[in-house]
Parts: sequence; structure tokens; C-alpha cells
Amino acid sequence: MSSLDDLIRRAKLLLSEGHSPGQIADELSLSMETVTWLLTQVKGAAAPRDVHIDWTAVSSSAPLLEETAFMLLRRYYSNKNSQQGAPTRDAGVIVGIALSGIPLATIIAVQEDAKLAIYHPAKQNASERPVGSISGNFAPISGERCIIVDDTITSGTTMKEVVRYLKKHGATPVAIWVIFDKRGITDVEGVPVYSLFKISRID
Repeated sequence: MSSLDDLIRRAKLLLSEGHSPGQIADELSLSMETVTWLLTQVKGAAAPRDVHIDWTAVSSSAPLLEETAFMLLRRYYSNKNSQQGAPTRDAGVIVGIALSGIPLATIIAVQEDAKLAIYHPAKQNASERPVGSISGNFAPISGERCIIVDDTITSGTTMKEVVRYLKKHGATPVAIWVIFDKRGITDVEGVPVYSLFKISRID
């Protein structure tokens, strides 16, 4: 079975188990456009340009996940130190984007002695008019400086949504930390992006 056939099978299985297309996109680290294509297989439609990232060998191992979170911390502070001397705590709240950003954000919040907030993206909301939201069970973000954490930037749509939400609700997003950046971007609406890996597709 080809990797494309495997992705189609996995996407259809997740859909049959009740996952929304947005949840499938997060689960497979793919864009919504790609997931729609995988699920519908419209005749004559070319496959979207996307790259699938399978990092389950790391994400399923707590020690490896912790090391990855430490790498994100070191990446940020090594860049910051080269610009302005000794590191200082930049944020009082670490915002983990559901689902894959949550474990990373939790580890980082412990290391930073910061509060933890969880953001649920609009694409995971199955209502007719989906909206994103901060979970009321975790830290509030109003008046706080925040670092946003996720595993992957795919199209950048979710990151724009989170940045706008935080600003609208009185928070100041100061940085975005991701493992994989599939867009190769340096900032989202003025908020700098710090990634461990930039992924490019060359055709």
C-alpha cells in the first residue's frame, strides 16, 4: 500500500469514527484542503500540494516529547540571547493549541513557571458557525503575555485565528513555537515564529 493510500484509509477511518475534517487535519498534520481531497477523491482533481509529517515515534514517547519541548525552549532562548543578553521570562501564560500543542505547552509551562491555557481551534468545532475558544478549565489570557505552542504550522490559518483571538481578548502574543513549519514563515500577524524544522516540498 502506498503512503497516499494509507493516508486515504486513515482519513476515512477517522471520519467513520466521528472525527470532523478539522480534527482529521490535526491528527494527520495536513491542511483542510488535503483532508477534503483525501475524503472525497474528486475525479480529475489534482492532489493538493502538502507534506505529511508522521512524528508518532516522538509524540507517543513522554521522554522524547519532553526533549522536544526542551529543544523548543533552547531554540527560542538561543535566538533571544544572541539579540539581547541573558534570558528573561517572556510570558506568564503558555497557550497550547488542541490537540498536539497541549502536551508540549504543559511541559514548557512547567519549565517556564508559567500558567497553562488551552485553545480549541474553530476547525474542531462541528457547529454550523464554528468559532475558536480558550478553555475555561485552564488559565485565563486577558492581560497576559502569551507564547503559543503547537506541533505544526500547515497553512497558517489556525495560527492567525489564535493570534487574533488573543489580541481581541486582551492578551499579548509574544511568540509562536512549533516543531514543524510547512509554510516557512517568520511571523504571523507580527508575532515571530520559532520552529525547529522548516518543511519544504520541491516539485
